[in-house]
Amino acid sequence: MSGSKKQLKVLVSGGGTGGHIFPALSIANEMRRRHPDAKILFVGAEGRMEMEKVPAAGFNIIGLPVSGFDRKHLLRNFKVLARLFKSMTLARKILKDFKPDIAIGVGGYASGPMLKEAQKQGIPTLLQEQNSYAGVTNKLLASKADCICVAYEGMERFFPEDRIVLTGNPVRRNLLDCGATPEQARQAMGADPNKKTILIIGGSLGARTINNAIIQGLKEIGETYGVQVIWQTGKLYDQPCREALEASGVKNVVQMPFISNMDMAYRAADLVVSRAGASSISELQLLGKAVILVPSPNVAEDHQTKNAMALVNRDAAMMVTDAEASSRLVSTMLSTVVDEEMTATLSHNVQQMALRDAAERIVDEAEKIIDRK
Repeated sequence: MSGSKKQLKVLVSGGGTGGHIFPALSIANEMRRRHPDAKILFVGAEGRMEMEKVPAAGFNIIGLPVSGFDRKHLLRNFKVLARLFKSMTLARKILKDFKPDIAIGVGGYASGPMLKEAQKQGIPTLLQEQNSYAGVTNKLLASKADCICVAYEGMERFFPEDRIVLTGNPVRRNLLDCGATPEQARQAMGADPNKKTILIIGGSLGARTINNAIIQGLKEIGETYGVQVIWQTGKLYDQPCREALEASGVKNVVQMPFISNMDMAYRAADLVVSRAGASSISELQLLGKAVILVPSPNVAEDHQTKNAMALVNRDAAMMVTDAEASSRLVSTMLSTVVDEEMTATLSHNVQQMALRDAAERIVDEAEKIIDRK
C-alpha cells in the first residue's frame, strides 16, 4: 500500500453463523497485523452470534435490527421490512460517522443494508463469498462491488467475471498450528491413543439428524473393535445424547456438547463426519482430512449439498444425505475408517483443493482497491 499518513478505516459487515464470523475475523486480524493503527469497525445483526464473538476477539461492533425474510409466513415480513428500513437509516449514520476507506461484506443479514448503503455513497466494497452457490445478499450487491473474493471455481455464473478473485476461505489460524501427534491429540480428547478415530461435528449448534443416527447406531459402534468415536453433539442435544450413551454402556465413544480445542480434535481424527458448511469444508481441505459430509437441508438454496458435491465430484469426500443418515451413516463411517486406502485417497484429494493464505490474499485485494481510490 502507498505510504499515506491518513489513518486507515475499514468496515467489516456480516455474520449470523460461525461460517460468516470466522472469515470476517481472519480478514480483520490480517488487516490489523499489517496496519496496527487502522480503525476496524464491525457491523452485525442484533441478537446474532457475532454480537458476542466479535468483541471477544477485540473488535468493536454495532448491531443492526435486521432479520431474514420469513419464506413460510409472508405476513410476518412487514416486520422484516420495517427492520430493514430502520437498518438502512442506521447504516447511513454509521457511514457518515465512521467514513470508512472500504466496506468488506462476508454475507449474512447485516451485510445487505450496510454494503448497499456504502455503494450508494461511493465507498468501495469488497465481497467475500464462502460457498460454491452464491448467497442472495452477495448476488444483489455484486454488480456494484469492486471485487468479489471466492473459494470455488466457476463463480462467474453468479458474479461479473472481471471482478472475481479466487482466494479461498480464511480459516481459524490455530487449527493449522497444532503441534501434537495424533496419539497425543487423542489422549487430550480423552480417547484411546491407539484406536482408529472418527470425529463427529454437527457445526457449532449440533445437528439433530447426525446425532439421532449415532444414537441409533451406538450398539454397532460398541461392537466395532479397534475404532472409537469423538462426538460433538452441540449444547442443544447434549442431555439426550449423553443419556443415550450412558444407557447403552458403550465404552468407545467420547461425547461432549462443544469442542473448544478443534485443532486437537481434527488432529486426533482418521475420519471426520461433518455438515457441509463452507468454513468446515475449507478447514478439512487445509488439514487434508478424509470426510463424510452430511449436508444440512435447512439452509438457503440447499447450498450445503452444492458445497459437498464440489468435493464428491473430485473424489475428495463422501456424502450421505440427511434423509439417508439414519439408515446409512453409521455403517458407512465404520467401514470407511478402517479402509486405509480409501481414507488416504480422500485425504490426498481434499488437500489438493485447499487454497492457502486466503486472509492474506483478500487483504491484498482490499489494499489494491484502497490504493486505486
